[in-house]
Amino acid sequence: MAWVVLVVSGVLEAVWATALDKSQGLGRLVPSLVFFAGLGLSMTGLAYALRTVPVGTGYAVWVGIGAVLTAVYAMVFGGESATPVKLLLLAGIVGCVAGLKILH
Repeated sequence: MAWVVLVVSGVLEAVWATALDKSQGLGRLVPSLVFFAGLGLSMTGLAYALRTVPVGTGYAVWVGIGAVLTAVYAMVFGGESATPVKLLLLAGIVGCVAGLKILH
């Protein structure tokens, strides 16, 4: 169960990171509320998962999931370029996250 919560918490990291950008420095109400809700849920889930998953592995997985999803969202919806090199490097992060899970 800890791994499921960890993955969901990583997804929520991407939600709060994207909402933080959309809030324009916490100046817009709805994105700011999404940011704080996503942050709270993401951190709570991470804290729960770290009761079972080692901190180094758990944090790396959480950050990796959040970073990849945030970058992909920015490429699809935010006008960020999606070059083959960027996609290859993001795939490398996904591979590393999967490897950490397999080794655990």
